[in-house]
Amino acid sequence: MGVTVNKPGILTTVQDAGRSGYLGSGFSPSGVMDKRAFRIANLLVDNPENAPVLEFVLAGPTLRFTTNTFIAITGGDFSPRLDGKPIASYQAHFVRRGQMLSFGAPQTGMYGYLAVAGGSFALPEVMGSRSTNLKCGIGGVEGRALTTGDYLRFETRNLDYLANLGSHKLEDDAGFYGFNQDEIMLRVIPGPQESLFSEQGITTFYSQAYQTTSKCDRMGYRLEGPEIQTVNGSDIISDGIALGAIQVPSHGRPIIMLADRQTTGGYAKIGTVASVDIPKLVQCKPGKSIRFTPISVEIAQELLRKEKEEIQALEKIVRRPCYGGASPRKTARRLTPILEKQARISNGHKLWIELEEDLKHPDRMIERA
Repeated sequence: MGVTVNKPGILTTVQDAGRSGYLGSGFSPSGVMDKRAFRIANLLVDNPENAPVLEFVLAGPTLRFTTNTFIAITGGDFSPRLDGKPIASYQAHFVRRGQMLSFGAPQTGMYGYLAVAGGSFALPEVMGSRSTNLKCGIGGVEGRALTTGDYLRFETRNLDYLANLGSHKLEDDAGFYGFNQDEIMLRVIPGPQESLFSEQGITTFYSQAYQTTSKCDRMGYRLEGPEIQTVNGSDIISDGIALGAIQVPSHGRPIIMLADRQTTGGYAKIGTVASVDIPKLVQCKPGKSIRFTPISVEIAQELLRKEKEEIQALEKIVRRPCYGGASPRKTARRLTPILEKQARISNGHKLWIELEEDLKHPDRMIERA
C-alpha cells in the first residue's frame, strides 16, 4: 500500500538528509535542498528525523493514495488540494484510500516537501541514504526523478491514528524565508581563498546586492551583479567544496554550491553561506535581491545550536496533548489488544467490578481476586 504517481511535476525526487562520508570517493551528498522544511515536515507526522520525503520544484506532482495515512506539506506555498479541496501547509492531514493530492504553481518559494507518516517510503538505502543522486543514478526510485505510473510503497500501511492530531500544525514559515521582503541577507563565513580577492573585490561582495537567476538547480545558484575583482585571477588547484561554498569564476559573479554540487572545484571561494541560511537561498525565485554579511565560525556554530533549539521547541508544540486527538472508536481498537493481553496475564482473575454487592463488601472482592 502506498501512492501512485499520476503526474510527476517538473522534478520530483525522493530525498532525505543526504549521503555523508563519500565526498572523498567523488559522490556528492545529495539530500534535500531545504533542510528546515524537511525537518518540520517529518516532525508534523511524527516521523524519524531522517525519514525520506518527496521534494518537488516549481510544479508539484499529482498523487493517488492507495491506503489511509497522514501527510504534511512544507516549504513554498504550492496551493495543495486533496480531491480538489484546498488544504493547509504546515499541518498534518488524514488522507483516505483513493484520495488524490495535487498542487498548483508556487505562490511563494521554489521547493516543496511532502512527508508521509509511519516512516514514509519503503525504499532501500544506498550508501546509508535514500536520497536520489540524479547524476550517479542511485537512491530514491532507480536513481531518477519520478515519472507517471510510478508506485511508492509506504513503510506503514493503513495508518488511521496520529496521537494529538489537533496539535500537529504550525504557522507557515514565511517570516523565516522573507517571502514578503524585497531583499534577503545571507550570513557568510569568509574564506578559504579570500586572500585571492582584492580589497575592492571583497568590499564589492559585502556591500553590493546580487540577484538570483534562472540558472539555478540542485547543483548551485548563479547570481548576477557587480564583478568581484581578484588579485591575479580565480583559478586554483582543485580542492573540496562544502555546502554553501561561494565560487567566483573568471567572470567575477558568485555561484553558490548546493546539494548536488561537485565534490571538488578549481575556482577560488570567497566564503561559505552559513548552513542555517541555505533554506532562505534555495526558496528564492529568480530576480530576488540578495546581500551578504560576514560572520565568524563561532557565530555560525551558535546559529546552528539556536536552530536545533528552535526545532526542539516546535516539537513540543506539535506533540502537546490536545482535545479530540483520537475518536472513541479508534481508541477502543488500540486498547482492545492491550486489555486482551492483560486478561491472559491475569490468568482469569477479575479485572473490574461486576456486582453491586461488591461495592458494599469489598472484602469479598479481594477474596475472589
